Amino acid sequence: MAADPREPSLESRTFDTVLVLDFGAQYAQVIARRVRECHVYSEIVPGETPAAELLARRPVGIILSGGPKSVYAGHAPRPDPAIFDAGVPILGICYGQQLIAQALGGEVANTGIAEFGRTALDVTEPGALLAGQPVSQTVWMSHNDAVVRPPEGARVLAATRHSPAAAFEDPVRGVYGVQYHPEVSHTPRGLDVFEAFLTATGARRTWTSHSVIEAAVADIRAQVGDGAVLCGLSGGVDSAVAAALVAEAVGEQLTCVFVDHGLLRHDEATQVEEAFGASSSTRLVTVDAAARFLDRLAGVTDPEEKRKRIGTEFIRVFEEAARAHAGDAAFLVQGTLYPDVIESGHGSAATIKSHHNVGGLPEDMEFELVEPLRWLFKDEVRRVGEELGLPREIVWRQPFPGPGLAVRVIGEVSAERLALLRAADRILLDELRRAGLDRATAGPDAGDTDFVWQSFAVLPTIRSVGVQGDERTYGHPVILRAVTSEDAMTADFARIDYDVLERIAGRIINEVPGINRVAYDVTSKPPGTIEWE
Repeated sequence: MAADPREPSLESRTFDTVLVLDFGAQYAQVIARRVRECHVYSEIVPGETPAAELLARRPVGIILSGGPKSVYAGHAPRPDPAIFDAGVPILGICYGQQLIAQALGGEVANTGIAEFGRTALDVTEPGALLAGQPVSQTVWMSHNDAVVRPPEGARVLAATRHSPAAAFEDPVRGVYGVQYHPEVSHTPRGLDVFEAFLTATGARRTWTSHSVIEAAVADIRAQVGDGAVLCGLSGGVDSAVAAALVAEAVGEQLTCVFVDHGLLRHDEATQVEEAFGASSSTRLVTVDAAARFLDRLAGVTDPEEKRKRIGTEFIRVFEEAARAHAGDAAFLVQGTLYPDVIESGHGSAATIKSHHNVGGLPEDMEFELVEPLRWLFKDEVRRVGEELGLPREIVWRQPFPGPGLAVRVIGEVSAERLALLRAADRILLDELRRAGLDRATAGPDAGDTDFVWQSFAVLPTIRSVGVQGDERTYGHPVILRAVTSEDAMTADFARIDYDVLERIAGRIINEVPGINRVAYDVTSKPPGTIEWE
């Protein structure tokens, strides 16, 4: 799941860049985020990208990710060996460490005992990579093979019971490797590993919210010139921050269009108009398109088809709005994020789901896209929003998919099914706010880990038998979904207090006629996705 290296971003040309070569790792996105937390720009590219393409990006460092294969497997992915002679510092993680050892004359073997989960690590010689770290610590392992002998010239820094070279380095050659996963939170001193590697690269620590804004504003001005610009504004944090960046860059050239597609949450259209309407400096046009979206979704049950039809219809509405309200604007602003690009399948990446604003766009649309957030993770977008001075209820609002409730109504979408789901969803959000679990309504000093990242109800196609008022019912169940996350690339189900869940379920069943059962989804991501469709 990696971005196409042939499509360099402005950031990769403006900031020192560390490229993460993805060999099918579950946590490749987390590696990139950890590097960015150290204020260095990082981007994910396919692991087998030719060295010439990688070096054309002028990276200050390269990280080889983990992966599910053995280095001895017949079709095991490998980096272009030319990267090892390019003079660019390289850090290998798990499978990536094994690739370095194998390529440079070390030895990788199956020791007969795999290591998975928390593992005791003994630091024998800290070197540069583990300097200042405890001699005994806990790390997160996930491997079968292990490096049993490092490359010639490299020294072993640490070992576990079954990994005799759990960390090694050769600063002269510029190669570093760890068998464990420093990117995950289960490795408490993992961020220090990235800090040490970045110090070895000499990377400038210039990736900050302020510098991102400066780069994005310059990029927008260079792209649109004095042309008219249209922004699809949903009211969520992504489109709001994108609109604020474009407004900062081109001012009155921007017109924002809010499309009420009938797939919104309870009272959401009113909230958006109040936040971005007359009291805002942003010019806002509202388009009521609920009927046409429902018509486009009639009879559609496949989630990919839903997303593509919704994406196409959005573009058609925006094209009409441009002609009517924005002087035939040639540019369309979208709040596309880096995870949207990754999950939609990009270059050699696997498609997890086609986001309506990436894989769902029509080929014949009349706009040139302006996507100032395309290379940002969600947490970075929030920090940019705060830097731009957006209201905290917008910055910390829960993510909401562009296709709206259409991907939370499983199967065919109808006005009746939307009404049921909307009512149940309103109760869920209301009770989470009451319980103090909604970040947008908490105080500015509250810790991020105390809150639900995203929560919603799902309406499946099945019905269930129940009893209400001593009578048999045959109604709809709803499934509640609430997760905690940092960036939506990985997520865990929220451990909501049972009393809160009971109160939510009781209210839904009592207040929403037609719903007679409530279930709670305890699936993490992976293996599931956050949304059901």
